[in-house]
Amino acid sequence: MLPRRLVLALLAGLPLAACNARGPANVAALGPDAAWYIGSMPDQPFDVPLVDRTRMDPKYRRQTVAYAGLERPGTVVVDIDERFLYLVQENGQALRYGVGVGKLGFSWKGTATVGRKGVWPDWGPTAKMVSLNPDLPRSRKGGLDNPLGARALYLYQGGRDILFRIHGTNEPWSIGEQMSSGCVRMLNEDVVDLYNRVPVGTTVLVKRHGRYRV
Repeated sequence: MLPRRLVLALLAGLPLAACNARGPANVAALGPDAAWYIGSMPDQPFDVPLVDRTRMDPKYRRQTVAYAGLERPGTVVVDIDERFLYLVQENGQALRYGVGVGKLGFSWKGTATVGRKGVWPDWGPTAKMVSLNPDLPRSRKGGLDNPLGARALYLYQGGRDILFRIHGTNEPWSIGEQMSSGCVRMLNEDVVDLYNRVPVGTTVLVKRHGRYRV
């Protein structure tokens, strides 16, 4: 078995695919990252660490906004350029969440559906990741130090998992940034909120330069 520090270093250093992120073992042991957290929200089987949102740009805080798009209520729209995820509501409104997106060259755009959802999901590297770094663990149980965070929405096309996720992150400073390996990352408390509002089968539109169709 690989030493835990080595595993975390490998996960943090990988350049692409499968939504890697560095995760703390527990909130009390965050070290320099502890200043980002102000408490926790009850959840099962782990409490969700709550981020001090005053450290974030206010525009990336969860909020209800006016929305002029033509998508049906209940649709999820991710704007890669703006770093926002919208959950379209009735009456010209949307719930807007700040997100982190893929590095240049790794972002995906298109139309998908939520094929399944996961609570504190397990993580596993893609074949591409393993080919680049054979020492990676082949799986990792869900938890506070898991790259997928507290929840994950798995994106599908034509009934097939396309390996892109909307998921939680243990790197709150990455919200609003372009630094993931392609997936859309949210604060853990935000992805829990979205998870509770979005059923399997929901349409997800990921757009760049104002377009989402490929």
